[in-house]
Amino acid sequence: MGHGHVRSVRPRKPLDAARLDELALAYVARFATSRAKLARYLARKIRESDWNDAADAMTSCDAAVAKMERLGFVDDQQYAAMRGAAMTRRGLGERRVRAQLRVDGIGEGDAGEAIENAKMAALTAALGFARRRRLGPYAGARASDPALRERQVAAFVRAGHSPSLARHILAIGPGDEAALAALDEAARLD
Repeated sequence: MGHGHVRSVRPRKPLDAARLDELALAYVARFATSRAKLARYLARKIRESDWNDAADAMTSCDAAVAKMERLGFVDDQQYAAMRGAAMTRRGLGERRVRAQLRVDGIGEGDAGEAIENAKMAALTAALGFARRRRLGPYAGARASDPALRERQVAAFVRAGHSPSLARHILAIGPGDEAALAALDEAARLD
């Protein structure tokens, strides 16, 4: 085996603090992101490159993230609100929103309002989920098989909804507009 294959990975590009700032700026310009996600991206760039600066790489990484936050390009609270609202629109419940924000590295304080909003939108999100999956009031026919009903409850729970809310929605038969309206009314008083 010849020595030509040892560096078959492309040569590592030199990277310094100034270039790291440029990468950070380009990233926040393209994606709505959290502090943690930006830091993860920059850390990966540092690992893939040849660090070439008097300043420490990780210190420079933290500084670049702090700078983007200072400039208002990274705002964890705003990111959490946007991410939570998008998930609610997709029919996902508060538990899923909470879990996703944790994955995105959003702190409790910054996540609070988004989680509160997801809680308040619980019914709307769950009904959206039911509509998408054609369950309960949106099904072609009432699911009478208990095993099927439990699988449907489990699907709601995986989407972040409470089992009791799932059962409430699944108890409504297809086309029962009155029951749907009553559920809606109850949620408004919540």
